[in-house]
Amino acid sequence: MSPLRYLLDENVDSLYASELIRRDPALVVWRVGAPGAPPKGTSDPDILIWCEAHRFVLVTNNRKSMPAHLYDHLAAGRHIAGIIALNPVMSVGDTLDDLWLIATAADEAEYFDRIAYLPT
Repeated sequence: MSPLRYLLDENVDSLYASELIRRDPALVVWRVGAPGAPPKGTSDPDILIWCEAHRFVLVTNNRKSMPAHLYDHLAAGRHIAGIIALNPVMSVGDTLDDLWLIATAADEAEYFDRIAYLPT
C-alpha cells in the first residue's frame, strides 16, 4: 500500500507540507501554487477536479463551503480521493500526527468521495 498523496490548499500553512516531508521524505505533499499544482486563486471546484485527475487528497481549512463543493462535484458524476478538513483547535503537532498516520496507514477507499474532519 502506497501512502496517500496530499494537496494542501493555499490557506493551509506551508509548515504542514515541510514538516510532513521532514517526518517522512517518501510522502508526496504539494501545495496550491507550487510547480505542478493548481495556481493560487484556483476555484475550489477546479481544485477538486485537479485532485480527481491526479489522485490527491485535498487538505483544507475550508469547513464551511467545501461540503457543498464536494456535493456538486459528486452530483456531476465526478470522484475524488478524499478531502481532509483541519480542525482549528487542534495543535500543529496533533494535526501533523493525524495527517501522517492517515497518509501512511489509510486505505485509499477510506477517504474516497468523502470529507473527513480532524480529529478522525
